[in-house]
Amino acid sequence: MAIVTTGSFTKALWPGVNAWYGKTYNQFSTEYDKIFSTHKSRKAFEEDVGYSGFGLAQIKGEGAGVSYDSMKQGFITRYAHVEYGLGFVITRNAVEDDLYDVVGERKASSLAMSLRQTKETVAANVLNRAFNLSYTGGDGKEMCATDHPNVAGGTWSNELATAADISEAALEQACIDLGKFTNDRGLKIAVKATKLVIPVDLQFEAGKIMKTEYEVGTANNTVNLVRSKFPAGMVINHYLTDTDAWFIMTDTPHGLKHFERRADDFASDNDFDTDNAKYKATARYSFSWTDPRGIYASPGA
Repeated sequence: MAIVTTGSFTKALWPGVNAWYGKTYNQFSTEYDKIFSTHKSRKAFEEDVGYSGFGLAQIKGEGAGVSYDSMKQGFITRYAHVEYGLGFVITRNAVEDDLYDVVGERKASSLAMSLRQTKETVAANVLNRAFNLSYTGGDGKEMCATDHPNVAGGTWSNELATAADISEAALEQACIDLGKFTNDRGLKIAVKATKLVIPVDLQFEAGKIMKTEYEVGTANNTVNLVRSKFPAGMVINHYLTDTDAWFIMTDTPHGLKHFERRADDFASDNDFDTDNAKYKATARYSFSWTDPRGIYASPGA
């Protein structure tokens, strides 16, 4: 067990230190909630179950019987909650001899920062692994794929047919593809883009597209229609690791979800024999996706 002792902060025992740095910095505002819908959970896991609806109505001949269709249970998505935790131990001597209160100062805020960034990283990893065959959803496919199966048969795509870097043309094609989305039985559904999610590396390229009134990079007096397709604008996520992958969030219900089983919880105690002080922080939650129609993406060229 790692223990903070007087030897861990020798300078804290002597006068003359002007400032201590490295413990507290400005932080980004919460970012996972711009991508995932948050839900409370009271169980060890949560499951979302899909179903296949009805197809198109059939021609009914005069005096003939009506055609009957059926529906059945579809793909199952399980959100298995994971517990995360971190803590530290400080000797009583280290606390007593600390001239600057640097050892005991802002203990809770330091743990809070660690837990907060852990949650952001876990959430962003859902997108970081969006094209990874090793991480699959209820339909057995990665989150963004060109061959998601339907329960009733056939496949559909929530990824550009040909991977492309972000551009005005690529976003136009993405919006066209979204307009052609269908449900499990091939009936057309109204799916619209809500926001563009990008890594920090694409902020300038995407910003030019999303904030330019006319066609980007040309002298043409042609209106840029792309930006009007994203009512919530552009969101930069600092925890995305792929520098050229980009994502479009849609208004599909039951898309990307976050279940909170237990919020951040802080606790402390003292060990009777050693007088060491223990501090810990834990949380329990899950991040995943239910309906892949909640997102559309490209891994970049």
